[in-house]
Amino acid sequence: MFDFVNRKKRVVQVIMGLAVLPFLFWGVESYRSDSGEGYVAIVDGEEIPRREYEQALRDHHERMRTMSGANFDSAMLDTFEVRNSVLERLIQQRLLHQEAINNGFIVLDSQLVNTIRDIPAFRKDNQFSKQQYEELLRAQGLTPALFESRVRQELLLQQLLDGYSENGFAPKTVADRVKYLSEVQREISQLQIEPEQFLSQVMPEEADINAYYEKHKVDFYLPERARVEYLVLSLDAIAQNETISDEAVRAYFDEHPDEFGQSEERKASHILISVPADASEDEKQAARDKAEGILAQVRQNPEQFAEIAKEHSDDPGSSTQGGDLGFFGRGVMVKSFEDKIFSMQLNEVSDLVETDFGLHIIQLTDIKEEKYPDLEDVREQIEKKLKIQMMGSMFGEIAEDFSNIVYEQGDNLQAAAEKFELTLQKSDWITRNSAEPSILANEKLLSAIFSDDAITNQRNTEAIEVKPDTFVSARIVEHRPAAAQSMMVVKDQIVEKLKKQMAEALTIEEGQAKLARLQAGEEDVDVTWGDTKQISYMQSQGLDHETLRAIFRAETDNLPVYTGTVDPKGGYSLIRISKVIEPESAEKENLSNFNKQLQQMITQEEMSSYLAALRQKYDVKVKQDNF
Repeated sequence: MFDFVNRKKRVVQVIMGLAVLPFLFWGVESYRSDSGEGYVAIVDGEEIPRREYEQALRDHHERMRTMSGANFDSAMLDTFEVRNSVLERLIQQRLLHQEAINNGFIVLDSQLVNTIRDIPAFRKDNQFSKQQYEELLRAQGLTPALFESRVRQELLLQQLLDGYSENGFAPKTVADRVKYLSEVQREISQLQIEPEQFLSQVMPEEADINAYYEKHKVDFYLPERARVEYLVLSLDAIAQNETISDEAVRAYFDEHPDEFGQSEERKASHILISVPADASEDEKQAARDKAEGILAQVRQNPEQFAEIAKEHSDDPGSSTQGGDLGFFGRGVMVKSFEDKIFSMQLNEVSDLVETDFGLHIIQLTDIKEEKYPDLEDVREQIEKKLKIQMMGSMFGEIAEDFSNIVYEQGDNLQAAAEKFELTLQKSDWITRNSAEPSILANEKLLSAIFSDDAITNQRNTEAIEVKPDTFVSARIVEHRPAAAQSMMVVKDQIVEKLKKQMAEALTIEEGQAKLARLQAGEEDVDVTWGDTKQISYMQSQGLDHETLRAIFRAETDNLPVYTGTVDPKGGYSLIRISKVIEPESAEKENLSNFNKQLQQMITQEEMSSYLAALRQKYDVKVKQDNF
């Protein structure tokens, strides 16, 4: 994506959010208004409501569903990593907003108006349309006041972040050196010495085995364990038992045509010849002459568009990808750029297209036609949504009844299973830190399972919400306390550990001895080198970072030279460097593009450091049980 999207990224995200709002779950105003109170985190004294977090999680799921289409798998998103990343984004928004306010940033009304007026989705005949603006917001369930508040906040954060995103700097000497180091190659051969070849030569003494056991006895403890039976009450499961009429399915399908259709999308590549806004007429003409020369080159060899883009495009975001911008629909790109793309034929190369960012040469590479499915194709999806909608308003009461019965009849789960038509499930041995089965891997639930009351009296745990709309109650059927394993039980494990350590020590000793002899110039060292290969930091050929560092730190004045490293698995890598292959001298334009990319990397690192510093500056508390 070229500079417009890079510079306006945060605002564009708000606008793009409009596209997914129709797909949000209807349940915001359901039972959560009563049972969903609470918060998931507190940022500098301000709570992030649990309801807001769950809505953000739904938004994320629906964006992924829209992007993935038929390939969407909700299970891939039901992970701690995804849930945590959504929460982290909300925390970062709060941190940045607080920092912007504390530093006196404001958004003028005129700035807000101009931003909204420039949004393509709100323009008609190249003019801002108040009617189209209000109709589009109304269709998404938004008021102008709410939407403008969101845009104002994003503009506020943009002011704060522009100091980092717009001012990344990499000195030319640094960029030249980094580029050189990324491209210079060294030709090497290796001999890998593995610990396995020494295992048969070593055997630990009995005293060493006993000493290891005494020193590491805690490592051989069996943790406290339990086997449980449990019930899962979820909105999805309850809804499955409902029946939806054909008429209701048909009515929903007819009333929501855009929900199931796919608007036309196009995939394009481009070459940008940038023209600064304050360029003189001579500079503009020079840029046009250059662009026309590149266009002639493209027309002569259109199949080499990607290579030409890598060499000549001034767009750092896409040039390394051969100019590829991916698929996009209307309303994403600047108007003149978009209008041209949506008027082109497949594989056509455009004339020069002028935007505020410069001159573009565009190649249309693929088209996804507008597509609307038949009712039968989406019947199951509609039925599921309507079933959830039907049961959502009642689920709060159902969950409360479930909670009451597992408490009142606390010595068994059978009564609750029969009343709510649930299957009583059983686990294998679990511990306080178990990750499987995932439905039980909830800190609050595991704490309840291993509570004194649940262990001593074998009573049901309370019904605990382990994720949105999903409650679990469990009961211990067998419990074993933590216990030390005897020396005789774990002796074989200890012997294997000690043999491995001894073999690794011999491996390193052997490798370092051979390396010393090679470096001393001895010629009768017993070494059988592997095939030669050329490696660089950009093409590591599978070598780990420490091995690469050793290779490129070695002095190469007199070749061949030798070095060696201990690999992560305990082996020793003996390395012969036989040749240094200098990179070809890069053209000035390529060096300039590399410098821009390096600046982007530095900017990203500075941004990450800034966010980390804010996390330390303000008090942030995550409420893990609700999260």
